[in-house]
Amino acid sequence: MRGPSFRTKAVHNHLQESRPFKSKSTPIYQTSVFSFDSLEEMEGYFEGKTPYLYTRNGHPNSDELAQSVATLEEAPDGVAASSGLGAILAGILSVAESGDHLVAASDLYGGTYHLIKEELKTFGIETTFVNFRNHTAVEKAIQPNTKLIYTESVTNPFLRVEDIDTVTEIAKKHGLSTMVDNTFATPYLLKPYTQGVDLVVHSATKYIGGHSDVSAGVVTGRTELIQKARSKVSNLGLNLSPFESWLACRGLKTLAVRMERQIDNAEELAGFLEEHSQVKRVYYPEYVSEQGRGAMVTVELEEGTNMSRFFSSLGWIKIVPSLAGVETTVSYPLGTSHRSLTDEEKAKLNINERLVRISVGIEESADIIRQIHAALSESAVEAN
Repeated sequence: MRGPSFRTKAVHNHLQESRPFKSKSTPIYQTSVFSFDSLEEMEGYFEGKTPYLYTRNGHPNSDELAQSVATLEEAPDGVAASSGLGAILAGILSVAESGDHLVAASDLYGGTYHLIKEELKTFGIETTFVNFRNHTAVEKAIQPNTKLIYTESVTNPFLRVEDIDTVTEIAKKHGLSTMVDNTFATPYLLKPYTQGVDLVVHSATKYIGGHSDVSAGVVTGRTELIQKARSKVSNLGLNLSPFESWLACRGLKTLAVRMERQIDNAEELAGFLEEHSQVKRVYYPEYVSEQGRGAMVTVELEEGTNMSRFFSSLGWIKIVPSLAGVETTVSYPLGTSHRSLTDEEKAKLNINERLVRISVGIEESADIIRQIHAALSESAVEAN
């Protein structure tokens, strides 16, 4: 008998636990500690007989989030963290330690790029960044101490769709682990674990939560690696609070219906922008999966565009440094997500002053197109 569909599993993401009463939604366990009736009962936590002791070590709400995302990714286990970067750090440290080396895609989200390039150095971990379109270069970057290959399923902000099958093939050939950030695609579009990836990470702040009201991360994957990642989350203080876990779980229930609408709107918007005289280039995947091409659209506007006027003419479309809420928003990679890159790094990636990343929401598509068109008209290239 066939199991429930993705849409059904997304809605029924309730933590399975034994309680003397049954509420339809999991209560918020807003506590810093859990109590015991005896020393013997408390000792049972350390013997694995009871699940919770101290909220930093874990609690029902974060477990519900982690289990729910792992289920959608078709991975055996997962752990939640206080942010996407926290989940990335825990995942990397479950594989690599001082003296080890990573190979990472050069076109990552700016925050991830900085974490891997700079912050991991304090852990004694070095990284080589490579253009993952060149599979030969990826292999050449592998060193004797390389432990992990890291990339994104759909990159930020240029929406390059990773060849995950080739990445995992290279990793297996050299005995390496793989880690993929699946934030932009979500398990609605792609499930990298089913393609052989060892660890799949999400900034749950984005599509998982879906309403721009929570900061959270989740890493899912192989059980033995998640056990190590869970220890890192606890011991490095990367844990997610009960309330934010609960908010993310509530948002996750509508992931499928949100993605369906946002993808439809994005496809219409991308088609409109591809024909617009004010747009030099549209970055939008030709194909991600049978479920669609994603809900993000990035554009490079024509030279001479008055960028300040464009952003100030967006009306109800908000300018934000994030993405994936139900509202359509825009961000400015040069000034936010990729701000920490050097000028040389920005130039190599084409992160320039005319680049705009659009996170398409669930509004009426005609309204989104009309508002973007109005901003483009206001910022039109001025004649010399």
